[in-house]
Amino acid sequence: MVFTDNREILKHIDHTLLAAYAASADILRICGEAEKYGTASVCIPPAYVSLAKEHFPELNVCTVIGFPLGYSSTNAKLAEVRDAIESGCNEFDMVINISWAKNGEFGRITDEITALKKAVGDKTLKVIVETCYLTEGEKIALCKCVTDGSADYIKTSTGFGTAGAALSDIELFKKHLGAGVKIKASGSIKSGEDIVAFLKAGCDRIGASSAITALSG
Repeated sequence: MVFTDNREILKHIDHTLLAAYAASADILRICGEAEKYGTASVCIPPAYVSLAKEHFPELNVCTVIGFPLGYSSTNAKLAEVRDAIESGCNEFDMVINISWAKNGEFGRITDEITALKKAVGDKTLKVIVETCYLTEGEKIALCKCVTDGSADYIKTSTGFGTAGAALSDIELFKKHLGAGVKIKASGSIKSGEDIVAFLKAGCDRIGASSAITALSG
């Protein structure tokens, strides 16, 4: 992947603010930044989707589902999805039930992904697997879950776990994902050099809060 300038890189950024203390003014600020710099989306808490769409109706808005721990029920996650769709959301980053992965219940994970993808329809579903808690074998199994569940992306991390994205996981995903499934990296990706490294490794999206600061100079 070759980039001619930083504006091209910003087209792959989900400009993110998911802090529990984010105020309305903070959300509107990052929405304005996302619009100004042409990021792929703005990724914000579900409670702020309607605010973002009210003020920035053309903006591609992403929100999180079952975030950040993933162990809410599938029905609860589906309710979150439907509410966000009604608010105008375009993209959804869902967290898997990590305990199911630790139990080896990968069929249940696939079924949940399938159900959420059916609910979002032609909108974008990204599946957060939280790599910092997984063995290599679990990561490989989850690549199959994401593929079989017809999700659009696998995503490394919430940014709230014990570690963020690692380039080694991107290489592993590329070997085991099915055709058409893209990769999003997030968590501890702060510098322009880090962003470019993950994009060159094979990511289509980067979730970051500081990308505009790093790349807009």
